[in-house]
Amino acid sequence: MRSSDHELMWQQLLAKPAHNAAPLQVQLRTALVNAILDGRLPVGLRLPSGRELAQLAGVSRNTAVLVYDRLVADGYLDARPRDGYFVCGAIERAQVARVSTQGLPEPPDWNERGRLRQGEMRWLDRPAGWRSFRYPFVFGQFDPKLFPLSDWRECSRQALEVAAVESWGQDGEGSDSALLVDQLIRRVLPRRGIAATPDQILLTLGTQHGLFLLAELFARPGMIVGVENPGYMDARNIFARHEARVLPLPVDENGVEMSAPLAQCDYVYCTPSHQCPTGVTMSTDRRVALLEHAARHDQVIFEDDYDPETQYIGQPLPALKAIDKGDRVIYLSSLSKLLSPGLRLGYIVAPAPVISRLRVLRRLMIRQAPGNNQLTAALFIQQGHYDRLLHRTRATLSERAGVLTEALACHIPDAQFRLPHGGSSVWMRLPGRPDPAALRAACIAQGVLFDPGAPFFHDAMTEPYIRLGFSSIPLERIEPGIRELGRLVVAHTRRAAKSALRQ
Repeated sequence: MRSSDHELMWQQLLAKPAHNAAPLQVQLRTALVNAILDGRLPVGLRLPSGRELAQLAGVSRNTAVLVYDRLVADGYLDARPRDGYFVCGAIERAQVARVSTQGLPEPPDWNERGRLRQGEMRWLDRPAGWRSFRYPFVFGQFDPKLFPLSDWRECSRQALEVAAVESWGQDGEGSDSALLVDQLIRRVLPRRGIAATPDQILLTLGTQHGLFLLAELFARPGMIVGVENPGYMDARNIFARHEARVLPLPVDENGVEMSAPLAQCDYVYCTPSHQCPTGVTMSTDRRVALLEHAARHDQVIFEDDYDPETQYIGQPLPALKAIDKGDRVIYLSSLSKLLSPGLRLGYIVAPAPVISRLRVLRRLMIRQAPGNNQLTAALFIQQGHYDRLLHRTRATLSERAGVLTEALACHIPDAQFRLPHGGSSVWMRLPGRPDPAALRAACIAQGVLFDPGAPFFHDAMTEPYIRLGFSSIPLERIEPGIRELGRLVVAHTRRAAKSALRQ
């Protein structure tokens, strides 16, 4: 019989298994390995029997024995016949010599040394733990319930076969997955009307990575980059970080306007498919006019097709790149919005000489993109899972968009917004003059989260705009969430009106 102190020690080492986390074998193995490597289970210590370990850890005896056997095979334990399991010293913790730091100088002032002035940039920050919010109207997230995990897992298993690992596991010196590039050319880009060859495509860690590479290649101090206003704040931040002059370009119901500032630009960044953040689709006439303007003024267009395939009302227009006959459009897009943002799968389509230079810059930055995710994504597309997911996502977003707009019309009838024809967000002007920051704080306190409008503007926001995303919120929570938002909007609008009267 073991003492109560001994049992208490093991219960502290072996926390009760979490049944909604990793498999029980993995949890138990991890607990034992960590205890051994941390020195809490010293070399030579005799461990409980398989039956005792099962009782202490709250798992079956078979699970406990399987974990012991695996740890013996891996060199963490010794199995001694008729004597039990003992901590083995074959795998030791890394040790370094101790060096006295007494008398060493103070560290440098990193704020003075760093060139990045973070206070000058606008961000779209979300509170910690936002995923637990009851009503998360946030953009750019995915719904795990829509993701075909079993299909992705099977493609991932295929990507981990010996021949596949030998291909992507080596240092490829900047090479991309030929299969993924081929699938982009055959199956993804044609939906946007784009024809490309392998030497015109570079894989990136998402669109933002692509923008940083383009800024690294093209941006110079004083060079003028036009960015939509309101527009994607990180495009603005990235070009400003490279000392370019960012010029705000107004947006109307047809996309970026053909305004006087446009003629001053060396480069133009725009989001024609679903303008960020308004959701406006650039008209055909405006696309043609923009391309003609670029040719006339010797400009290059960076087309961010960040949400290209989620049109659920009407027929999607071809990308700017598809109708560009003068090779003035550099196209950026991503698989991440449909699959999962965390996979970081993006790409650039550009003339071959540009891609060749971008490949060099990418190699300096990350050497090469992770080959396992590239191959898994390629197999996912090749085997038809991507198309099926796309069809399901369109239907889901269309349904959620309908419920959202109906709820807005019911609970915030004076709000101004466009009925979305695609994408996964609504850009909305709030009624009255509520304080957007105070409203957002009150909403967060009630579990309602939306994206504030201010970070999308080049200068101060003069009208109270917010963006409501619906890609990750469950359908049944949309109406109650908008109802709660409407209640808070009314309260803060009244508060603002009273404050105005007192002044």
